[in-house]
Amino acid sequence: MSQARFPPAASKEALEQGDTLSPRFDAAGLIAAIATDAHSGEVLMFAWMNAEALSRTLDTGEAHYFSRSRNELWHKGATSGQIQVVEEIRIDCDQDAVWLKVRAQGDGGACHTGERSCFYRVVEGGKLVRK
Repeated sequence: MSQARFPPAASKEALEQGDTLSPRFDAAGLIAAIATDAHSGEVLMFAWMNAEALSRTLDTGEAHYFSRSRNELWHKGATSGQIQVVEEIRIDCDQDAVWLKVRAQGDGGACHTGERSCFYRVVEGGKLVRK
């Protein structure tokens, strides 16, 4: 799928203040995406989206991402049952990062390690501590 669904902004003002979704994908065709729990605000995961992933997310109401390691579209939870139902999508001021507020299905986890959040370790004194 091309990025044609997302027209470029006509100006910096239109990009930052307008009402047209004009995500700024990087040179690899990706945009950063962060998913948080829609109710608690807990950060669940960080991933990448390409134009197709963002389009499918908008069309289905379920989070889709792009896996750089597998080089393919990824419907979050399709195999694990941890589908992320999107309650709200926000984009930052210069439209180069996406924030998804989601309700995690299945066991409520988001991380492939089985943790609820991918951010389950804290850096303390240069070491990782599981929290």
